[in-house]
Order: sequence, then C-alpha cells, then structure tokens
Amino acid sequence: MPHSKSAKKSVLQSEAKRLQNRTVKSALRTIIKKFAAALESGDAAAAAAVYLEAQKCIDKTAAKKVIHKGKASRMKSRLSAQLNAVKAAKKK
Repeated sequence: MPHSKSAKKSVLQSEAKRLQNRTVKSALRTIIKKFAAALESGDAAAAAAVYLEAQKCIDKTAAKKVIHKGKASRMKSRLSAQLNAVKAAKKK
C-alpha cells in the first residue's frame, strides 16, 4: 500500500489510465476480428473497407501510446499482406 500522498495519487492515476487503455485495446482487437471475419467471407471489397477502419484505429491507438509505434506498423503491414493475398486469390 502506498504511504505518501503522491504515491496514493499515482495509484489512482495508473488505475484510471489502465482502464482507459483497456477500452482502447479492446476496440482495437474488435476491429481486427471484424477484419478477419471480412477476410473469411472472401469479399475483398468489404475487407478493404474494414482495413481502412482498422488502419485508422491502429494509428489512433499508437498515437495515444497504448501500443508502440513499431507494433502499430507491424500490425498494419500484416493486415495489408492478408488483404493483398485475398485480392490476389480473387484475381486467379
């Protein structure tokens, strides 16, 4: 347990930030699942639309420093590769 006033305040602040970060991460995971579902359906146009949403959500999450910018870049790259694979399969 914290003893000093500043330590007590720090505990309250970190708990508040943890809850905010949890909601942002949850929204990020939800949009990525939505993208995966769009890929599963095989509809490249729907997947492309969801990809743009996911990209925006990833960028916002990184801007809030909930995830590292390198992780955000890696996530976008992987989603893009998956989308391109579906588009390539559609052309064949």
